[in-house]
Amino acid sequence: MTAFQKKLRLGDDALERIARAVQEAEKTTDGEIVVAVAKESSRYSFWELLASLVVSVLIFAALLPVSDSIFNLCSRIFWIVPAWYVPAFYGISTFAMIAILFSVANIPLIDRLVVPRFVRNASVTGSAFRLFAESGVHDTASHSGILIYVSVLERQVRIIADSGINKKISQDMWNLIADDLAAGIGEKNYEAALTGAVQKCGELLTRYFPARKKEGNELPNGLILLESAGWN
Repeated sequence: MTAFQKKLRLGDDALERIARAVQEAEKTTDGEIVVAVAKESSRYSFWELLASLVVSVLIFAALLPVSDSIFNLCSRIFWIVPAWYVPAFYGISTFAMIAILFSVANIPLIDRLVVPRFVRNASVTGSAFRLFAESGVHDTASHSGILIYVSVLERQVRIIADSGINKKISQDMWNLIADDLAAGIGEKNYEAALTGAVQKCGELLTRYFPARKKEGNELPNGLILLESAGWN
């Protein structure tokens, strides 16, 4: 079991149950369901570094008025205090602060604070559509595939349906299921939330795309785990 699986509390048995839920949901419909959970939808390094720089500059500015005190402190520590000691202190402390703050900014809670919401929204949507294309959901015989995409760091869900489905089912219907899924995940009930979403999607697909001409399984049923934003 990977560290990401442990965080999601999804052991191998849970993954198998989710795959079975997808299989059961697809029995009564021509639609195909793909479920994916990503650790994050982007690396957000630019925003983390920007936040680190801004905070470090503020700390640097706050230390400027106490330069005399810093010089006196150096005088107590060293016998001789060259003129460059104080600028060196400011330079070293500023770079050290940037490094420390950049590391802290990688903590998910801090990430959600420093990365603007519109950036997170765009990253999740972009990654979901990218996976929609790369996983082949867009290429089923009757264009009746859907992708359930969960991005853990951003705490967001996207459900993307192919063109054949969009002609009959409003996106608002999928958004309602996505909201319920996000609420369940917010309570750390990953398995129950995912299987519940799969069942609801299956019921909706069965209503509009009942099983008639389905020939085998076009897409894998297992949960796709994306443990690094590097995949996109």
